[in-house]
Amino acid sequence: MSKKVSRNIFITVCISPAILLFILFMVVPTFEVFRMSLYRWGGLSGSQQFVGLDNFKILWNDMDFIQSFQNTILLIVLVAIITLFFAVFFAAVLTREQLIGNNFFRVVFYIPNILSIVVIAGIFSAIYDPESGLLNSILGIVSLENWQQMWLGNQDIVIYSIAGALVWQAIGYYMVMYMSSMASIPASYYEAASLEGAGKIKQFTAITLPLIWNNIRTTLAFYIISTINLSFLLVTAMTGGGPSGSTEVFLSYMYDQAYGNSTYGYGMAIGVIVFTFSFLLAAIVSRITKRDVLEY
Repeated sequence: MSKKVSRNIFITVCISPAILLFILFMVVPTFEVFRMSLYRWGGLSGSQQFVGLDNFKILWNDMDFIQSFQNTILLIVLVAIITLFFAVFFAAVLTREQLIGNNFFRVVFYIPNILSIVVIAGIFSAIYDPESGLLNSILGIVSLENWQQMWLGNQDIVIYSIAGALVWQAIGYYMVMYMSSMASIPASYYEAASLEGAGKIKQFTAITLPLIWNNIRTTLAFYIISTINLSFLLVTAMTGGGPSGSTEVFLSYMYDQAYGNSTYGYGMAIGVIVFTFSFLLAAIVSRITKRDVLEY
């Protein structure tokens, strides 16, 4: 047996388990979601009725689904913009500035990311408690009683309360990613810019931001996917989609329809929309933010 053939056999043996698991747990379930979206099925009965695109036609006129769609888009926009701003800001401060306790702050910022989503839900449920919560207590201390709210009970603001918890959970993770990119930028670039009279803000916009842009583009796709996934967990743990469906999101509505209302085929139709939407949105954002990669 030649060396090239034996090498190819070795590579095939090594990657075969990973490919098999990928097909078994990713490709097959995805195919089944698309297939079952064309059927009417309760999930437990043995009979499956083929209905074609009827589930999608019903979905088009389902106002509860439309509300969950709007809530999901709102969360994606809010979480992406706010998290991006604070993550880049803190990453720049902790990378470029010589702060006392620099490493301590890095750990503190990252801790929320390693907490269970149930723990985060418990923390923010306590913070948002209208009677003894930290947020209303602080507002009372600074004589802003008029700003005190039922943060998880008011339909107009509850979705923003969920967004706040998602941002708090995500900042540390993305901050570390941006710090790794910023740390690799040669210090000589900043020294040269400083000699030219550029201030810190100018150095950030002219040097730091362009050189970490490729990393930012990558994380934008992460924002979309993680917000869709984590919003479901957080909403389920904190509000259950309430009050009156005002915090219902893509996956929570899909779960309710598939497993709560025993309309499994309809739930899978929602799953197809979620899959297609997240894929297309990530592709569009990646295309819009495409820039020439700067090397250093």
